[in-house]
This record gives sequence, C-alpha cells and structure tokens, in this order.
Amino acid sequence: MSDRLAVFNAGRIEQLGSPAEVYERPATRFVAGFVGTSNLLGGEVARSVIGRDGTFTIRPEKIRLADPDAPVGPDETAAAGTILEVVYVGPDTRYIVGLDAGARLVVTQQNLATSSTEALAQQGKPVRLIWKRQHELPIADGAS
Repeated sequence: MSDRLAVFNAGRIEQLGSPAEVYERPATRFVAGFVGTSNLLGGEVARSVIGRDGTFTIRPEKIRLADPDAPVGPDETAAAGTILEVVYVGPDTRYIVGLDAGARLVVTQQNLATSSTEALAQQGKPVRLIWKRQHELPIADGAS
C-alpha cells in the first residue's frame, strides 16, 4: 500500500494525499465516489439538514441509525427519514434511508449484535440519522 496516492480524472489530478486523507476528506464529488460509497448533500437538502449552502459529503460508516426521538448532541447533526432498503452483507448491513428533506443517504453498520432477520425487519421504519458535524465535509461542486 502506498503512503501517497493521486486520483486522476480525465487526465488531471483531482486530489493528491495519503490514502486516509483522500478517503476521509475527498476534495471533489469525483474523488468522493471513486474511493467508495459517499453520501452527497447539496442545495435545499443541505440547507435544510446541515443549515449551510454548499455540497457536503458524509461517509456511510460515520452515520448512526437511531429511534426517531433519539436525543442529538450539540456537536451532532440529525435528519429524519425512513429506511427504504436493507442489504445484509454478513459482517455489515447497508441501509438506504429516504430523508424527509428529500435525499437518500446510505448508512452502513457492523452487525455486532444484529441478525439478518433483525436487520431486514427494519425496512419501512422511521429513523433519525445522527452524525458528528466534523464528518460533514464540504467538497468542490466542479467535478462529478
């Protein structure tokens, strides 16, 4: 594994950095999607959920599923939604959540104490998604 990498798009460097830096802090939409699943919030949805203009990325593993009335800490952001799809993949489950604000977010959770039956039974349930504000990262709109 390299300690420094470059992500190219159409012959030009989109981002240069360590693997962790590129994954955790993608500079553009292209990089965010290239290095794995990434949630993007922009426009009215970003204003409604995050409270700011711009485009933001939040990695699926940084979001937690909670009950609709779960408390939110002062350093956290929350969004209400409904679990639309559940994909059980052994050690993890991927949840596709339709936000009340109008977007879809992917959430991944380890199956530490959840069986496949319990995970699949979550489909259709209302939830509150919660993440630390430090994980909603602004990215450049230019590339897609």
